[in-house]
Amino acid sequence: MNTVNIKINGNAYSVPSTYTVLDAARDANIHIPTLCYLKDVNEIGACRMCLVEIKGARALQAACVYPVSEGMEVFTNSPKVRKARKANLELILSNHDRKCLTCVRNRNCELQTMCEELGVDEIRYDGENKVYAIDSFSPSIVRDNNKCILCRRCTAVCSKVQTVNAIGAIDRGINTHIGSIFEKSLNEVSCVMCGQCIAACPVGALSEKDSTKDVWNAIHDETKHVVIQVAPAVRAAIGEEFGMEIGTRATGKMVAAIKRLGADKVFDTDTAADLTIMEEGTEFIDRIKNGGKLPMITSCSPGWIKFCEHNYPDFLDNLSTCKSPHEMFGAIIKSYYAEKMGINPADIYVVSVMPCTAKKFEAQRDELKGTGYADVDAVITTRELAKMIKECGIDFAKLADEEFDNPFGPATGAGVIFGATGGVMEAALRTVYEILEGKPMANIEFDAVRGTEGIKEAEVEVAGKKVRVAVAHGLGNARKLLDSIKSGEKNYEFIEIMGCPGGCVTGGGQPIVSARVQAQVDVKALRAKALYDEDRASTFRKSHENPAIKELYAQYLGEPCGHKSHDLLHTHYVDRSDV
Repeated sequence: MNTVNIKINGNAYSVPSTYTVLDAARDANIHIPTLCYLKDVNEIGACRMCLVEIKGARALQAACVYPVSEGMEVFTNSPKVRKARKANLELILSNHDRKCLTCVRNRNCELQTMCEELGVDEIRYDGENKVYAIDSFSPSIVRDNNKCILCRRCTAVCSKVQTVNAIGAIDRGINTHIGSIFEKSLNEVSCVMCGQCIAACPVGALSEKDSTKDVWNAIHDETKHVVIQVAPAVRAAIGEEFGMEIGTRATGKMVAAIKRLGADKVFDTDTAADLTIMEEGTEFIDRIKNGGKLPMITSCSPGWIKFCEHNYPDFLDNLSTCKSPHEMFGAIIKSYYAEKMGINPADIYVVSVMPCTAKKFEAQRDELKGTGYADVDAVITTRELAKMIKECGIDFAKLADEEFDNPFGPATGAGVIFGATGGVMEAALRTVYEILEGKPMANIEFDAVRGTEGIKEAEVEVAGKKVRVAVAHGLGNARKLLDSIKSGEKNYEFIEIMGCPGGCVTGGGQPIVSARVQAQVDVKALRAKALYDEDRASTFRKSHENPAIKELYAQYLGEPCGHKSHDLLHTHYVDRSDV
């Protein structure tokens, strides 16, 4: 690796020649403020907050895009630099909606943090302060351009990472704003509701559609039996909202907190993940044996499903017909559970706590009413759950661990790892292998499908047949994978696709991590580790070993992919290519 010698604030450093000044400063533990910068995604020098002084240069330079060179001398905190940064920040604030106390990002806002760090105690400039209509028509995402600072991090994620291109910069100069084609609502374009734009936004210009009031109303309605189910990825991130380190597993505390909110029952969506494996695994075996449509592609990620409907309708027949786990669980709760407990399904209110904003859109789909009622009545994100816990004054960190309620109880480790990219594939292979081979696996951990590489491939021998599998996470990688199949370059039997980079652990509804922290740690890897740790600690690690699932089939469903499960647990999808 080639290196160059530079000086920063008078101190000498040897750094890789490919570095920018920002990279070099961060390696030296020197903080340079940024707003528009998002590592590997948005490096455009637009906000001008990272200005530094370069000896010999005629003007201040943006550190995030300025390359290092031999003998360079950099000053990051000179009077000239500090004055310019503060002036630029005040200009950004001049036409920003500064209702911070009522903003969803209050105390977790990069702009707010920067004002504190740079000592902004007045705003000397009056901007034009255009007033924009708030786009709240989407069931998943609210867009408020009055709070937008034009950093373009959202558009970079949408176009470069997800390749959806639902939003972009419109107009020029003072009229520049972020919007969709022909100024349409997000609900009217090919937005897949993944929420990665929310995770990228440094301020409160983008947020999830709040459903907490609906949930509170149901909890306080004495005629409603409220069941709250929690997705696997939530336990790997909820602790961050209460000061815990990234990657802290907080399953027991999370369950204890939800019970204190007033829910009648708290169930683990991992149980439904085990159910999904039984249905999806059986469906895959049937396609292999009977010449069904291959490759079969998983259908757990609603952002991916909507992306497929818009962009790859010719692959709709490849999708597994299985509903996503939380929708399956909703159908089971309003049928099997309702009968078992003697409750009218019309009086059951199912709340799904999800790491995903696209689940809000999914819950409203007409195709997901297996009992005649919506399978799921409300979806709240990990952030919304944290908000509800805080509203109740619950000291999350001091809660004693509690367990999920019966009759479903604890799930398997296979269900837990659904939250990480590769987890659905690994869980399916554990079950499919043992069903076809008729014997236990020697090693149930499939390292080939783990990790954060964008596209992973593996070949597994099952019952004398080689099964080619692939795993992709993030819709840009999904596009690459599907295009390689369409061109004939690649060929597989089984594919897992997750809409969000890293899978559900870094879904659009998870706790927001600042760009500064994202540049220092691999958030998706840390959260995924928490799920794999829980898998290893589980009593059962294969979906077909879950006692509750065995009982469900024995008492109610009959057999996987049978008539009853087909009616309750399977669905179809819609060609949206004209949008």
